[in-house]
Amino acid sequence: MLFLYFLVFLLFFVVILLPRKSNEILSSKLALSRTKSRTKEKVSIEHLPEELLSNILSRLPSKELQKCKFVCKSWFHLIKDPHFVTKYYVVYNNHIVTNHDLFVIGRPFPSSKKTFISLLSCNSNDNITNKNKEHVPSKVLNPPCEYNSDHEYWTEIMGPCNGIYFLEGKPNLMMNPSLGQFKALPESHFATPFGGNSLMDYTGFGFDPKTNDYKVVVIKDLWIRARGEEHLGWWRTELYSLNSNSWRRLDAVLPLPIEIWSSSRVYTLVNNCCHWLGYVEDEFGKRKDVVLAFDMVNETFRKIHVPRVRDCWEESSATLVPRDEPARIGMVVHSVKRYDVWVMKDYWNQESWVKVYSVGPVEVISTLVGICGRDQFLWKNNNEELVMYEAESGKVKCLQVFGKNDSLRAARYMESILSLHRGNEFSGQCVSIDWVHDR
Repeated sequence: MLFLYFLVFLLFFVVILLPRKSNEILSSKLALSRTKSRTKEKVSIEHLPEELLSNILSRLPSKELQKCKFVCKSWFHLIKDPHFVTKYYVVYNNHIVTNHDLFVIGRPFPSSKKTFISLLSCNSNDNITNKNKEHVPSKVLNPPCEYNSDHEYWTEIMGPCNGIYFLEGKPNLMMNPSLGQFKALPESHFATPFGGNSLMDYTGFGFDPKTNDYKVVVIKDLWIRARGEEHLGWWRTELYSLNSNSWRRLDAVLPLPIEIWSSSRVYTLVNNCCHWLGYVEDEFGKRKDVVLAFDMVNETFRKIHVPRVRDCWEESSATLVPRDEPARIGMVVHSVKRYDVWVMKDYWNQESWVKVYSVGPVEVISTLVGICGRDQFLWKNNNEELVMYEAESGKVKCLQVFGKNDSLRAARYMESILSLHRGNEFSGQCVSIDWVHDR
């Protein structure tokens, strides 16, 4: 009986299971053969998965990436794609770059108006207090010859805005130092009304993601002379668009009453809005800090109230700063050898201002001219030398860069592949870059 059962099982194995197993083995051999044959085929770079290609290219320096545009048509269109341009800015600057370089302008000679534009390689991990111990490498960005004179100069840096910088001065400029592009803005054709003059211009720079446009807004403080006396006339606002390369008048109304101090030395673009520090006076003539915001998308103004952040206006100064960019706005209130950092935790709630921390005494404090990273502050000391101070560690680094007549301005340098030559992809570079040694 057992033998009969064994015989039936053997027949079942031979007739049914063995052929099935043989087919599986044969299929496996055929699949392995196909795989080996495929590995011998050459894969064209044009057929690489786009996601893989995008991840690889976004890790290249901007100048090397520009060369990759000419490898093939698919690479050219990928690198020009606005989504890739944005991805590159975020990935390369936040995940690939380890050191924070600086974009600096200044006039090193007291008798000259000529502004030197340079990039500084700055490793903030070095605790350096003696400027003679280490050389800080830099390179000078030489503008075209028509701007290389004492008659052409710049007084403020605004940026980086997606790696693009705006230089306020004569003339106004947009600049992409990564690509060596240098674009002079046309002059506004709007004339000052007869019998009046503009005492001060307040400038802001930012990006409108809705129209993919870079804009410059200028608020003119106009005064009208009447009956032999000067009195306040009105504010007038003009806006430049990179897409149209032209200026236009804005009908946006300022939230009066308000007075503006000046264009900020620290670039503060938050939630697609640029900002100025100003003040209002109460019924007793006392001044109170306020912030004027301009929305680059909706092209409207808003006044943001600030709590009492300083006790004595004569003994302290305040500067707007970005915090946790691009979500929050902050303010640094600085006096002799110390400063306080405030932040508006909820941008849309002006009641959410809180003091984050206080620092002091700090010997390097004179004038705040920039920010590099979350808590790395760039100061101009009493010798008009650029100094970096880290609030958390207390490290001080003298950057061996000097300016005269309060000309030093600094901002964090960010790589960008965004072209300023709209509609002219193959325009030549406007800026030559040479390595130099600081004195």
